[in-house]
Amino acid sequence: MIFKHRKVLYRVTFVLSVAAVFMLGPLGGTAPGADSSFDPAAMSDMSDFDPNNFQQPEGDTIKLGYLQIMSGAAAGNGELFWPVVTWVAHDINKRGGIMVDGKKKKIEILKGDTQGKPAAARKETERLCLEENVDLLWGTSGSHTAKAIADVAEEYKVPFLNCLSLSDELMNEKNFNRYTFRTLSNTTQWNMALSYYFSKRPETKFSILCQDYMYGHAMADAFKKYLNKYKPEAEIVSEDYHKLWLKDFAPYMTKIMAANPDILYTADWLPDGDNLINQARSMGVNLPIANIYITNPDTLASVGVEGTRNMIFCYSWMSGDTPQTKAQKKLMKEWHEQWKTWEAPYDSLLYIWPDFVVGQTISDTYWLFDVIQRTGTLDPEKIIKVWEDDVYKAIQGVRTMRAADHQAVFDMYVGEATYPTREVYEGAPYSEGYAGVHKVIKIPQKYCTPPVPEGLKDRVE
Repeated sequence: MIFKHRKVLYRVTFVLSVAAVFMLGPLGGTAPGADSSFDPAAMSDMSDFDPNNFQQPEGDTIKLGYLQIMSGAAAGNGELFWPVVTWVAHDINKRGGIMVDGKKKKIEILKGDTQGKPAAARKETERLCLEENVDLLWGTSGSHTAKAIADVAEEYKVPFLNCLSLSDELMNEKNFNRYTFRTLSNTTQWNMALSYYFSKRPETKFSILCQDYMYGHAMADAFKKYLNKYKPEAEIVSEDYHKLWLKDFAPYMTKIMAANPDILYTADWLPDGDNLINQARSMGVNLPIANIYITNPDTLASVGVEGTRNMIFCYSWMSGDTPQTKAQKKLMKEWHEQWKTWEAPYDSLLYIWPDFVVGQTISDTYWLFDVIQRTGTLDPEKIIKVWEDDVYKAIQGVRTMRAADHQAVFDMYVGEATYPTREVYEGAPYSEGYAGVHKVIKIPQKYCTPPVPEGLKDRVE
């Protein structure tokens, strides 16, 4: 491919021109087969990190626009990811920042409240771009709002890290733009992995209950498609969709009980996922729930050990009681020790371990700033050149940013909740009053790599 040759030449000249930057204390180093990697030894002393008291740097900074739901029924999402972005910024700022455009710059974080609504998301993104002059955008929960952010990112040429919204449509030939990079699994990846996992298990009857918007339908459609591919004898015995921020799940639970499935599949996220499991268990729906986002320890503890036993989790980051890498184990331990010192709202069990979506977004945020450091500039066109086809050894495994559609590809993980995992080994993540993930199963990339959208296959040739 012509693009590939062009990229190699760019990297050679780039490395020669900014080699001195790496001597100043890189975020990562190189690893065999990777362009860069996260270096746990380079992490700062985080003993003074407090998400309630993040110290915004002064002067000439790298401005990150943090876009999340900060008001309304789903405001917990904005709270949840604040420790993520401030953890990474605090670490990098303590190292002195990043050399960009001839200056060492620290990271400043500016908030934008999407309210979980596309119109509000667009307005806040425009404000961050035009009034605050942010260099980068970060977010967001809800594919419907991520679409609005991506449109503004393209309009004003600001790189957008989408580390939270999954719908395949966001990065297809109709909606793709060069300024948006997705670092988490899309709906196809997630369901290829989960369907492959179920092909090795005996269950054959599944009920589907998802949120009634673009993401919920995309997740359900992908699950049905790949379940049929990997386990053709499987049967969908009920399928329903509910409005966002639903309070009463009783009618849906009644229908599921009548269908008598082996597994309940849901892609619901906060707060719907929390309400779903609480009401399911209170009504006697005690079957395993295959899910992505029902991982809030406070909620799981409220349901108890028996209510959470045999739940099945699928994610692009998972620890269980056996972290897969030294870097992951160090992050888990460092974060947990700091959590013991935090005050409300961050003193709750929700923040006890940086696992699942929290761990994944921490790792992805480090990847973003590793790319910025290697680029040596905040010029969006140069950032794009470095990130396209980038191979990064992240905190948990190798991730490749596909140039054609800006979709990251990597191994996936599935785990079953079995029992409380306290004190499995010293420093292990444990569950408090609920069944925790013990054995983590890796689903190799070859079983969960989504196809490049047809209209984008020739984009970089």
